[in-house]
Amino acid sequence: MMIYREAGQIKTNYASDQQIFPITQDRYIFCTLFVFLVVVPPALGSDYLYEVILFPILALSLAALGLNILTGYCGQLSFGTGGFMAIGAYSAFKLMVIFPWMNVLLVFLLAGMIAAFFGILIGLPSLRVKGFYLLVTTLALQFFVEWAIGRIPWLRAYGPSGEGLSGEIFGVLVMGPSAPAERKYLLMLLIVTVLTLAAKNLVRGRIGRSWMAIRDMDVAAQLIGIRPFATKLLAFAVSSFYIGVGGAMYAMVYQGYVDPSGFELFAASLPILYMIIIGGLGSILGTYFGVAFMVVVPVILRNVFPAVGIEIASHVIQHIEFMLFGGLIMFILVVEPRGLAGLWQIVKEKLRLWPFPH
Repeated sequence: MMIYREAGQIKTNYASDQQIFPITQDRYIFCTLFVFLVVVPPALGSDYLYEVILFPILALSLAALGLNILTGYCGQLSFGTGGFMAIGAYSAFKLMVIFPWMNVLLVFLLAGMIAAFFGILIGLPSLRVKGFYLLVTTLALQFFVEWAIGRIPWLRAYGPSGEGLSGEIFGVLVMGPSAPAERKYLLMLLIVTVLTLAAKNLVRGRIGRSWMAIRDMDVAAQLIGIRPFATKLLAFAVSSFYIGVGGAMYAMVYQGYVDPSGFELFAASLPILYMIIIGGLGSILGTYFGVAFMVVVPVILRNVFPAVGIEIASHVIQHIEFMLFGGLIMFILVVEPRGLAGLWQIVKEKLRLWPFPH
């Protein structure tokens, strides 16, 4: 018998056919995974699990999702991810300093909106330039943000940025040195879940179809009535919003302070680009596959060698990571351009027909 997918699932109205999870198994899997993530890590998780795996995955997932919206769905290349993360992080930091009473959720929302404003500014040249020329434009934003952080003392509050800041939601402490790791984790999980569902709903509707039409052939999209300029600007705005919120969470919740070195080109922009390439361009699920892979594999490499009694210097392990990720990117580009999400799609196709041969 078929153990997965559409067998026997008949839709009788448009509302049921247009659900975020129209397939029953997908809905059950998502709900089960969400309950697992809400219950198990707070009950059994250690500080090492939070600090080394869960916090980075949740924060970087939003940034990677934002870049995937822009590059994977709309086809606009960008090297400015680290810059938008920095804008979101420093916006959240300054808002918390100026308005210490402000709800943390509102802080993140405003930080994302500020990043979206700068995203629109960077998206303005997208009607005239594309491809590598647009890539250079976003790279200019990255360098400008790095310059501004290093040259404008007001951004850093003339000292360490954000150390000791705390945040609350309706009187409950969820951020800061005194906040329990479980509350920080649940805060990040809530934000990531809501924004992920919003993104999934967005990319499967009219806006998402417009983005993909621009990505596949912008001239043909314009001929059928899609406005390229407005569509690209919206993609830049939404992408920058997600990246800004991700940067704010990465700095204020995960790190506990704003470290400018964490948003540089080789520290943020390029690794996040690798994440969506490995996970799969134009796939929300692939985004999380890529982020989890890039976060978990270095942890495994740093622990597996000592576990088997092999002593390897940390810089050698780092070089092994570079070779592994570089080789994997080349393999994916040649063999499976859809990334890990494409491999998962193949597995689902097999499950549709199991146990019959395919």
